[in-house]
Order: sequence, then structure tokens, then C-alpha cells
Amino acid sequence: MKYTREQMVESVPQTGFFGHPKGLGILFFVEFWERFSYYGMRAILVYYMYDTVANGGLGMSETTAASIGSMYGALIFMTGILGGWLADRILGSRRALLYGATLIMLGHIAMSLPFGIPAFLASMFLIIVGSGLMKPNISNVLGGLYHKNDNRMDAGFVIFYMSVNMGAFLSPLIVGELQKQYNYHIGFLAAAIGMALALIAYVVFNRKSLGLVGVEPTHILEGEEKSKYKKVFSIAFLVIVLLVAIGIYSGFLTFNTFSIIVTILGVVLPIIYWTTMYRSKDVDDIERSRLVAYVPLFLASVMFWSIQEQGANTLAIFAAKFTQLDLNKVSGIDYLVPAAWFQSLNPLFVVALAPVISALWSKLGKYNPSTPIKFAIGILMAGISFLIMVIPAQSASATNLINPMWLVASFFICVIGELCLSPTGSSTSVKLAPIAFNSQMLSLWFLSNATAQGINAQLVKLIEPLGYANYFLFIGSLAVALFVIIFLLSRFISRKMQGIH
Repeated sequence: MKYTREQMVESVPQTGFFGHPKGLGILFFVEFWERFSYYGMRAILVYYMYDTVANGGLGMSETTAASIGSMYGALIFMTGILGGWLADRILGSRRALLYGATLIMLGHIAMSLPFGIPAFLASMFLIIVGSGLMKPNISNVLGGLYHKNDNRMDAGFVIFYMSVNMGAFLSPLIVGELQKQYNYHIGFLAAAIGMALALIAYVVFNRKSLGLVGVEPTHILEGEEKSKYKKVFSIAFLVIVLLVAIGIYSGFLTFNTFSIIVTILGVVLPIIYWTTMYRSKDVDDIERSRLVAYVPLFLASVMFWSIQEQGANTLAIFAAKFTQLDLNKVSGIDYLVPAAWFQSLNPLFVVALAPVISALWSKLGKYNPSTPIKFAIGILMAGISFLIMVIPAQSASATNLINPMWLVASFFICVIGELCLSPTGSSTSVKLAPIAFNSQMLSLWFLSNATAQGINAQLVKLIEPLGYANYFLFIGSLAVALFVIIFLLSRFISRKMQGIH
């Protein structure tokens, strides 16, 4: 490294944002608008894909739209691994963040243009690659603002996390209303403007606010290793281009076949990651035991995110088709609610319930549930959030619209599960990580979401043959069954964790 951590921290103004380093302010602003653009676009994306061309949509089937939505989420998490590697070895976190933000903005601009499928595909590619560069590196830059023993760091990450939820909460409300009042492309344009604001602010203020943090790669490629990776990436790029060209020319590469490829990657990548760690000579027997304990926790996480992430496709479509959105028929208020507004429920409930769940764990003290039990509770809540939807789904139709409070309740219950499992999972991944694979273990944790969404790309294809009621029953029952398994294995998992709680 060109600079030590101490030199980088000392280059940052250590006050200027509510008692925190000045750089937290710019990162807060950038992340708010990046999340605004991401969640705003995602709130109407599935509707844009399956709506008719006459209404400004792409005219896909609902199944294809839901499957592509899942592929999109899976690939964003997968490219985050490459984005972290490029920052560490070649670009540095700051340049990776800048390039990523630029690509995301261009992706949203492409989506705002009325050029159909070509613009849609270009947008997806740009946002996926851009998010892969930006998502892991903005958090890395944030951590670099503080000395390791600075007791402000945890509070800084809490403030930063609030920017995520604020952007995620506001964007569906604004973008959904714009889409309803005007059209899809105006909604996507709002997301593009949000990302442009983030990029402008970063370019103007990053040097003065962030100092030397993340300017240089931490483990730069040099000499023979640099030549080796150039050859590897060049060959890989040419092979991918060749395969894509052959696939398109032969008609083999369709949305369906690509979804299968993404699903396979989602399953194979974490297996490779885990096997590499388990078989490494740098991992001792205690660390291997902890890796074994991590397997059922990882599977529980996949099950949870499989349900949670369907809020943006399966529940989003259900909200638009079978939910009473005319408030005049529910509460006497003359207003038609945009279906996209339901996407604001998750961040709203996260902000409202996070302090409650945190206080509950603290109050329980020695009776605080073990890590496996918290994971079990998480997937149980997720399962219940789908199972309660069986009741309204049985009678829901285009002429018999359900009360929107069913969806509100489903999102609420799932968020309880999220707050039990998600923070615990991040912390446990760090605690169980072998010393030699400390950072890669957190990458493995993020892959649980990629695996879940990769699997969802296939699961959502069951909605049409099963119907919504049976689909909710099937997925919810799977979660409850896994809850029982994790609960019964909880003591075994705890023992394998070798003293980690």
C-alpha cells in the first residue's frame, strides 16, 4: 500500500458531519441518491416489463418479468465480488466507486429512453456492472474514515444505513406517482436524475472530504501476476463474447436459458467459495468446524432472502392485479394508490422496528436466543408472511380485489424476520470466518442473496401452473419446514461454532 491506514485517516477532516468525519456527509448523500435510483427503478421495473406496448411497457409475460427481476438482483450481488477484487488489486475503492456511479447513472438514462428492449438490455448491463463496482466499495471507503479503535465507527455505519432506508422508502413513492401520472420513462428519468445528483456531489466534494482514503489499491497487481491476470481476463472476455454471439445466432440464448445460467451460477459460486476455504491448508480444525456450522445458516439465509426479495416481483404483481388500490372503496379517500408504493413498506418497517428488536435482544440478556435460533425465527417469520397470503389469494380475482392490509401485514411480518436474521448473519459471518479468509467470508454471506434470487428466477415460473394461493402455500411451507430443521439442529450448530455465539 502507498499509504498506511493511519495516514489515510489523518488526511480526512475528522469533524464536519454531526461530530463524525466530514466524508460521512458526502457518502451519506451519494448512498441516499444511489439507493433512491435503485429502489425507485425497481419499484416499477416488473410492471414496465409485463405491461403492454400500447401502455408503454415491453409486453413480456408476467412470469418472464418476475424471472428477469430475480436475475437482475442476483447478478448485482455476484458482480459485487468482482467489484471488490478490482478495487483491491487495480482501481482503488474511490475510482471503483466513481466508475460504478457513472455506469449506474448511464444505465438509468438508458432506461428512461423509449427504445424498447435494446435500451432495457443496455440499462440492465450498465446498472449491474456499476452496482458491482459501487456497492462493496462505498462501505469500504466509509470504514476507512475512522481509526480501527474509534468508537464513532459503529454509529457512523448506523447513520449510513439510515441513508439506505431513506432512499429506499422515498423513491417508490415518488417514482410510482410519476409513473402513474405520466409514464414509465418519466419514472425512470427521476431515478437517473437522483443518480446524477449523487455523482455530481461526489465529483465536487470527494477530494476535500475523503482525503487519501481508498485512492490507491490495497494489494496492487504488479509484475508477472499483472501479466497473468491480463491474459486470464482477456481470454475470459473473448470466450464470453464468442459464446454470447453463438448463443444469439443459434437462437439458444433466450431470457429463459440465461435465467438457468444465472441460477446455476447462484448455486455453484458459494459452493466453490466454501470448498476453497474448507480445503485450504491455512484453515485449522476449529475453523473447519465453524465452516460446517455455517452451511445450515447459509441455507436458512437463502430461504429467507428467497421470500423477502419476492416482494419486488411476486408480491408487486399481486398488488397490481388483485389488490384494491382505490382508497375510496376502502377508506372513503378519493385517491388511487400506485402499486409501486408497497415497495416503501419494507424500509419503513425496518426503520420503525430495528430499535425495538435491538432493545429486545439487550433486555433478554442471558436469555438472548442463540444464533441458530435467531436464524430459525427469521425464516419462520418469512414463511408466515407468505402463508397468510394464502387466505386472500384463494378468492382474489380481477373482480374481487383484496384489502391492501393483507400485503401490509405480509411485509410487516417479513421485516421482523429480516431484523432477526440479517444483522445476525453479517455479524456471524465475520465471527466464523477463518483468519485467512476474513473478507471473503462476508462475500460468501452476500452470495446467499444472489443464490436466493438466482433460485427465484426458476421458482416464479411455478406461479402460473400453481396459482398464487398454492404458490404462497408451497414456498411458505418450505420455509416452515426449514425452520423446524434448523431448530432441531440448533444445538449441533452451536457446538460446531466452537464457542462463537
